[in-house]
Amino acid sequence: MEFKFGGSETNQKTVLGHPSGLFVLFFTEMWERFSYYGMRALLVLFLISSIMEEGWGWERSDALVLYAWYTGLVYLTPIIGGLIADKLLGYRKAVVIGAFIMTLGHASMALEGISTYFFYVGLLCLILGNGLFKPNISSMVGQLYLSQGKEKDAGYTIFYMGINAGAFLGILLCGYIGENVGWHWGFGLAGIFMFLGMLQFYFAQEIFGKIGLSPKKTLEAVVEAKSHHTETAEEKAVEPESPKVVRDRMTVIGIFAVFTIFFWWAFEQAGGSMTIFASDYTDRVLAGDAATTFKIINAIITLVPMLVISYVLAMLFKQTFGKFALSNILLGLSFVIIWGIVIWMLKKEFEADATEVPASWFSVLNSLFIILFAPLFSKIWESKYNPSGPVKFAIGLVLVGLGFAILAYGASTIPEGAKTAAVSLMFLVGAYLLHTLGELCVSPVGLSYVSKLAPLRLVSMMFGIWFVANFIANLLGGITGSYIDMISEEYGLSTFFLIFTIIPIVAAVFMLLLNPMMKRKMHGIK
Repeated sequence: MEFKFGGSETNQKTVLGHPSGLFVLFFTEMWERFSYYGMRALLVLFLISSIMEEGWGWERSDALVLYAWYTGLVYLTPIIGGLIADKLLGYRKAVVIGAFIMTLGHASMALEGISTYFFYVGLLCLILGNGLFKPNISSMVGQLYLSQGKEKDAGYTIFYMGINAGAFLGILLCGYIGENVGWHWGFGLAGIFMFLGMLQFYFAQEIFGKIGLSPKKTLEAVVEAKSHHTETAEEKAVEPESPKVVRDRMTVIGIFAVFTIFFWWAFEQAGGSMTIFASDYTDRVLAGDAATTFKIINAIITLVPMLVISYVLAMLFKQTFGKFALSNILLGLSFVIIWGIVIWMLKKEFEADATEVPASWFSVLNSLFIILFAPLFSKIWESKYNPSGPVKFAIGLVLVGLGFAILAYGASTIPEGAKTAAVSLMFLVGAYLLHTLGELCVSPVGLSYVSKLAPLRLVSMMFGIWFVANFIANLLGGITGSYIDMISEEYGLSTFFLIFTIIPIVAAVFMLLLNPMMKRKMHGIK
C-alpha cells in the first residue's frame, strides 16, 4: 500500500487528516504537560504562602529565583537526554523512562508535608525525567511525516494543541485543588496522570513501527516508508544535504534559538511575576451577578475543551482500538477520572455564595486560547497566506510585547512600592490572549523548523540544544522577575512590565531584517 506517513500500517489511518500515531504522542505529551504546568502553577504560590496557609512563607524574590532555576533546568537536561537517546536508548525507551522518573518526582513532592527533603528530591526527579522525555517525544512527531513542508508544520501545531490541553487541565485542576484543598494534593494529582500517560504510550508504541527504537532503526524506517511513498514536486525541489547545506541549516536553527530566548524570557513571567500580579495586585473577589457570570464562564471554558478533547479521543479509539485496546482503555480511564474531578469542582463552585478566582486560574487562559486558536493557525500555515518562519517569529515577539504593554497600562495606577492593589482582572485576560497568539507564532513553528532543518542523525540532539535556549530564557526570566519588588519600589510596577514590552519588540525588528538571509540558508525548506 501507499505509505503517506512513517510508522506502521495502522499509522496510515488518519485522525483529523493526520496519522493516528500523532495522537498517541498528543495524549502522552498532554499528560506530561498536565503534570508540569499543574506543578508550575502551584510552585511560587506555595513558596510565598504563609506557614498558617501550609506554605513555606518565602520572600517573593527567593521564590522566583527557585522558580527560575527549576523552570530553567527542565530545559537544560533535554540536551543530555537527547544525546542519550541518540547514542543509546532510542526515543521510545527514553520517553518511557523519563515519564516514570517524573511520576516518582510528583509522588515525592506530594510528601512535602513530611519533610522538605521530599520536595527537593521531587524537583530533581522532574528535572531529570523531563530531560529524557521532552526532546525525544518531539523528535518522534517529526519522523511521522515523510514530507518536510506545510503538512509537518500543521502536525506540530496539532501536537502543540495537545501540549496546551494538558497545561489547561493541569493548571485548572491542580491549581484549584492545591489552593483550595491542600498543596500536596495538587502536587500528587499531577503524578497520577503522568503515570497513566506513560502506560498508554508504552502499550501503543507498535503503531510507530521502527521509529524511535534506535537512531539506526529510525533511519531504516524512514527509508522504508519513503520507498512506499511518491514524492511531491515540493519534496523533489529540496536540495540534497551537502556539508554546506547542513551547515547553513544549522546556522538557521541557531538564529531561531537566539531569538526564542527573547520570547520565552518575557512569556515565562506567567508562572512568576504575572502570578504574583494575579495574587496580590488583581481584584479576584467576586459576588452577586459577577460571581454568577464567572461561574458560568468558567464552566463553559472547562467543559468545551473537555468535550473537544474527548471527541479527539473517540476518533483515536475508532482507528486504533482493535490493535491497541489496552492503551485505549488506560487512556479512557484517565479521562473518566478527569471528568469526575471536573464535575466535582464545578459543582463545588456553583454551591458557593461568593467566588474568589484562584490566582493560578489566569494561567489557564493561555492554554484555553491555544486550544481555541491552534486549529485556526494550523489552517493558516497550510494556506497561501503562510509567512516564512522568521516573519512568524517576529509577529510572535511583537504580540508578547504588546501583552505586557496592557499590563503596564493596568499597573499605571498602582503607587510605587505598593505590596497589594485591586486592578481589573481584564488586564490579565488581555495580556494572556496576546501572549498566546504570539506563542502560536513561535513555539510550534520553532519545533517544526528544528525537525525539518536538522540532519536525521542529529535531530534529537538539536532538539536538546533548542531547549537550552529555553533554559537560558527561563533562568533569565525568573531572575529578572525576582527584581519585581526592587523595580516597583523605585520606578513603579508599570515600569517593570514595560521592560518586557520594549525588548521583545526590538528583537522582532532585528528578526525581520534577518529574514532574507535566513530563507536563503534554509535551501528549499519552507
